Amino acid sequence: MRVILYTGKGGVGKTTISAATAARCAERGLKTLVMSTDAAHSLGDSLDVELGPEPQEVAPNLFAQEVNALHEMEGNWEKIHQYLAALFNSQGVDDIIAEELATPPGMEEVASLMWIRRHAAAQKFDVMVVDCAPTGETLQLLAFPDVARWYLNRIFPIQRRVMKMTRPMVQPFIGIPLPADEIYGSVHGLLLDLDSMKEILTDPKTTTVRIVLNLEKMVIKEAQRAFTYLNLYDYLVDAVLVNRILPKDAGGQYFSDWRRAQARYSTQVQETFSPLPILESRLFDHEIVGLEQLSELGAFLYQDVAPEAIMYATKPQSLRKEGDEYVLSLQLPFVSRDQVELAQNQEELYVSVGPYKREISLPRVLRGKVTRSAHLEGGELAIRFGRAG
Repeated sequence: MRVILYTGKGGVGKTTISAATAARCAERGLKTLVMSTDAAHSLGDSLDVELGPEPQEVAPNLFAQEVNALHEMEGNWEKIHQYLAALFNSQGVDDIIAEELATPPGMEEVASLMWIRRHAAAQKFDVMVVDCAPTGETLQLLAFPDVARWYLNRIFPIQRRVMKMTRPMVQPFIGIPLPADEIYGSVHGLLLDLDSMKEILTDPKTTTVRIVLNLEKMVIKEAQRAFTYLNLYDYLVDAVLVNRILPKDAGGQYFSDWRRAQARYSTQVQETFSPLPILESRLFDHEIVGLEQLSELGAFLYQDVAPEAIMYATKPQSLRKEGDEYVLSLQLPFVSRDQVELAQNQEELYVSVGPYKREISLPRVLRGKVTRSAHLEGGELAIRFGRAG
């Protein structure tokens, strides 16, 4: 199953582009699912249909789904949900509010990850198009499996052992329910599922990310940051989609000034994101709502390009051997040296760029070796490893 994730700054038209891409794939005879991970769902509005938490057919070959976090918690992680609700109840929180609070922040996005894994295992669809939340939330979502792996390997076993030994002694004195061992079992299963999900999301033969932007300074800056962080977490970006370009025949001085500004930013986008393919869509003279209009947008956007194709295939992370040393390369465009921090702890390498940190589990050939040097040039961070001592 081909998986395509669309992200970008809020308001750039990700949902519309996602729906148009899915419609175009369906027209090409591919059984296609478009799914929203944004808590503020608008996919149903774009398709002009009512959607639910399960995939439903909205046109020939086209299915759509809006994930519901509460539904997912109750259906798949009921024990965790019940424990959290009981915890809030014990502190005097109203039953209804406790039920709502028992769905942790970000759970909707995590639930969406689980659906990607589920659909990939079932292989019922040829293409899955994911309408992601705005950039910041998407990056947190995509970083979640790395955090889960760290928690699973470092903290989880210790907490579980300590709680198992101390629960009978501590419970009568603290006035709140402590998690039973079965709760830890549910969390353990969730973390393992998330870890396996990362394998799907970082498989360049299956999954790519596409960045949607408008020709505006703030939007382009955020798209650059998103591109950097996606590379940091080893996600393959295969295209940039520029939305709502003013047509040349838009008249008047007002539109003339806007066209000149867009032309200037268009050049910047071409230079900045090269060699990534850049697809463009004009600003239509009508609202893009419903399958007919989405089909029109899809045809204009992709023209002779297959929307499901992997348009760019260079991986953001690679390893090569040079003499007795190894060089691990990370593509980190738009980053200066002072923004990058490195730390190594035995079998893990920690790379920080701005507010984001990634833990890289070093491949077997690098274990036991230490970082000799690091060099950032031309958007590539080259980290050299050699023997200790």
